[in-house]
Amino acid sequence: MNLTLKVWRQKNANDPGQLETYQAKEIPSEASFLEMLDIVNNQILEQGQDPIHFDHDCREGICGMCSLNINGIPHSKEQGITTCQVHMRKFSDGDTIWIEPFRAKAFPIVKDLVVDRSSFDRIIQAGGYIDVRTGSAPDANSVPISKEVADAAFDAATCIGCGACVAACKNASAMLFVSAKASHLNQLPQGAPEKEARVIGMVEQMDEEGFGNCTNHFECEAVCPKSISADNIAKLNRDYLLAKAKQSVSS
Repeated sequence: MNLTLKVWRQKNANDPGQLETYQAKEIPSEASFLEMLDIVNNQILEQGQDPIHFDHDCREGICGMCSLNINGIPHSKEQGITTCQVHMRKFSDGDTIWIEPFRAKAFPIVKDLVVDRSSFDRIIQAGGYIDVRTGSAPDANSVPISKEVADAAFDAATCIGCGACVAACKNASAMLFVSAKASHLNQLPQGAPEKEARVIGMVEQMDEEGFGNCTNHFECEAVCPKSISADNIAKLNRDYLLAKAKQSVSS
């Protein structure tokens, strides 16, 4: 396959950046999208030029590092997968592919296609921990949990923090990410004691990081590689309002 790539190149967060054109030649159809970029980078290096910088790690759809906008869509038009799981057979010979970084104020560009998503780490840190014994393994049946609750918590816990939800949202909202991270703990009895403090801390940290508000357009749910439900956002809103009400009464 021979392709034309329109790639965003930017030296750092202060550089204006621009799209540059590259010819991707003799790309195997069985190659993944990141393997295609590896091949192009080898061609660029052979010409003595600076290769395209992009994030990656596991290349198995687990870590969420491969955050790219492909033809204007986070992780590409294929649903339920990350960029590293996209294969070149999904494209046609002669196609032009536009490749850009996730764009959000809270995700400053480091270089080219690499963005700083440490704001997500700080939101998780603001959520704190859960109070459980860690000295020994507890009995499996010591804390009864219904299958419905367990399934909902596990579904929320599948969030890999890639940031696609933020990149797709016109407001650059992180509500789907925050609600998933809060929901998987808040629904379980082990997370109940810190539930209110967790919700307030994570939402306030999200606002401090500069993410926008949710206006229920559901682009986040549509592009999420792990199909996290926007129902979690409704749960987060309810938990946050209740926690703030209790906080104002107690103070």
